[in-house]
Amino acid sequence: MWAEAFRSRFPAVRLEPDVLFVDDGDILTASGSASALDLGLHLVRRDHGAEIASHVSRRLVFAAHRDGGQRQFVERPVPEVPDESLGPLPAWAQERLDEPLTVAGLASRAAVSPATLHRRFRSRLGTTPPAWLTAERVAPACRLIERGEERLDVVAAHGGLGTAADLRARLRRETGLSPSQYRRRFGTAPVEGVAARRLPPA
Repeated sequence: MWAEAFRSRFPAVRLEPDVLFVDDGDILTASGSASALDLGLHLVRRDHGAEIASHVSRRLVFAAHRDGGQRQFVERPVPEVPDESLGPLPAWAQERLDEPLTVAGLASRAAVSPATLHRRFRSRLGTTPPAWLTAERVAPACRLIERGEERLDVVAAHGGLGTAADLRARLRRETGLSPSQYRRRFGTAPVEGVAARRLPPA
């Protein structure tokens, strides 16, 4: 209905009703308020590269859906101040994410009880040791999924996430997305079906 009304009102304009935005070189248009974000990300990708566009995309989705209770990307929790109470433990664990790390093992490494380790993680990082380990493992896996250069079983093994099936389940729990959905949304490699169109010469 609106497309026909637009055509009748602006007969000299070539309307593309089935895309979110159109890139016609020095003229770019979007179909509505939400699609303006898609157009903005398209400009960031075009002018600054896919890596930066992917980062901006994750931040935008985080802000838009934070109150929905479903995380759609994974960021590593970072303390605001140097973490003296945990000492070198986080860095030690980050170098061994492909190993079967446990809360008991981390507590033993820090020479504290599991309960004390839990309190320190809560106080300093705002999360629990198991949740921190999961985030530390899933975040680099997400970056590999974004690039689309490795098989899922390789990505899973690299991050200590078990099998490809384990990775799918972890990613679904952390982000609400399958690996293919995640790459389609945040990927730095070209993905078929991009909702933009460059018009041919008139």
